[in-house]
Amino acid sequence: MPTARLTLDPGFRIGAVDRRLFGSFVEHMGRCVYSGIYEPGHPAADEHGFRTDVLDLTRELGVTTVRYPGGNFVSNYRWEDGVGPVQDRPARLDLAWRSVETNAFGLNEFMTWARKAGVEPMMAVNLGTRGVAEALQLLEYTNHPGGTALSDLRRDHGAADPHGVRMWCLGNEMDGPWQMGHKTAEEYGRLAAETARAMKRFDPDLELVACGSSNAYIDTFASWEAKVLEHTYEFADYISLHAYYEPVGDDLDSFLASGAEMDRMIDSIVATADHVAAKRRTGKKIKLSFDEWNVWYQSRFPGETALDWREAPRLIEDVYDVTDAVVVGSLLITLLRHADRVGAACQAQLANIIAPIMTEPGGTAWRQTIFHPFALTARHARGTVLRVEPQSPVIDTARYGEVPALWATATHDEENGEIALFAVNRGRDQALPLTVDLRPFPGSRVVEHLVLTDPDTTAANTAEQPDRVRPRPVEGTKTDGEQLAVELPPVSWTMIRLATDG
Repeated sequence: MPTARLTLDPGFRIGAVDRRLFGSFVEHMGRCVYSGIYEPGHPAADEHGFRTDVLDLTRELGVTTVRYPGGNFVSNYRWEDGVGPVQDRPARLDLAWRSVETNAFGLNEFMTWARKAGVEPMMAVNLGTRGVAEALQLLEYTNHPGGTALSDLRRDHGAADPHGVRMWCLGNEMDGPWQMGHKTAEEYGRLAAETARAMKRFDPDLELVACGSSNAYIDTFASWEAKVLEHTYEFADYISLHAYYEPVGDDLDSFLASGAEMDRMIDSIVATADHVAAKRRTGKKIKLSFDEWNVWYQSRFPGETALDWREAPRLIEDVYDVTDAVVVGSLLITLLRHADRVGAACQAQLANIIAPIMTEPGGTAWRQTIFHPFALTARHARGTVLRVEPQSPVIDTARYGEVPALWATATHDEENGEIALFAVNRGRDQALPLTVDLRPFPGSRVVEHLVLTDPDTTAANTAEQPDRVRPRPVEGTKTDGEQLAVELPPVSWTMIRLATDG
């Protein structure tokens, strides 16, 4: 039987685990907001109309940052419509998702929800149909303490203290022809630079995210980033990446290797950003914000033009199975393996829309299969990401060529000495024996061993069976003082926690 090996060594490091890697995304799309996180009249709703069952699951998921309000939605959004007395707010047509937006939930509601959820807000400004002036007005309303027209308006609306948003996205997917206000790289780069220059004049400590490519297959991939960064390098702190993964036909081997594509995409954008830095003769390094990623069965979506004008329609509510959860676990591993350059990431989206949390209006909320690898990684990946270079058999895939069957990473928390090892067996047919060399960590012992797998890889969680798929403990796993030997089932995600003497 083919075997795999890896070594854990505190001397080989990638970088610190940035807590912003465990971000999520709330967009005014489908039922993410309405009957997702917000449903006045629900039995579990609080005084603000927030579903407390969803708030509890959000905290359990371990989300640290939430990007809002879009997404494609933001490029046709007037933030002013979502503040002030709810009864005075206008209903508008959302052109992105051909929906009717009531604006019952807006900026101040989101900020209140974020505080209750314990998450950092990450705001996007509309650079599609609007521009510099509107971005500055939103910034003043949101962050200025008082004494000006817009900051005092916020106070009149019940938010006495500034919201203090630190991280701002300069638009969304402006490279995509589907985007309202789609622009060329030159057009967007100039607009983003002027917006960023003005926002930094307001507060030089803001962290700004320039729009990168909406996917790795668009014709302008990498050339878009090069041009945009030539304009924005002085002011931008991050460049964004977006990617969604799904099986093509019955090619499950390539789907299970989705992390290989994410890995190459990150390497490509790092190289592009560093090329621009070299041209500018600067030592500044742009970080990456992978602020949209997930499994999304886009082939099932008929497209925006097929949608009717309705309020909060059921839209893109994919049901995830075991294989999807394993892929999500592998994507989290990939993000951690690039912790030196990826400083933020947002799984899209939080509730109902391709989401780890599902709800029924007036009913229950439950965890999808993909909830579990995210929650456990967010909870236990702390400290420093170790440079893990596994020796592994390979799998020949149609899309990515040969990829390692084992995809793994590990973190070391120096404060408590704990190691968290995360591993995926991409193989569909065979278990994979894994030997871990622990000699650089003397006295290592197993604290917990969890595996997410199932003989039926199409098994999913539902409202009727919310715990059909969940990580299960493996009992009796031990080290011999120098090595750990385990077996990774086919199509599985594994987490092993180890205590050390230092």
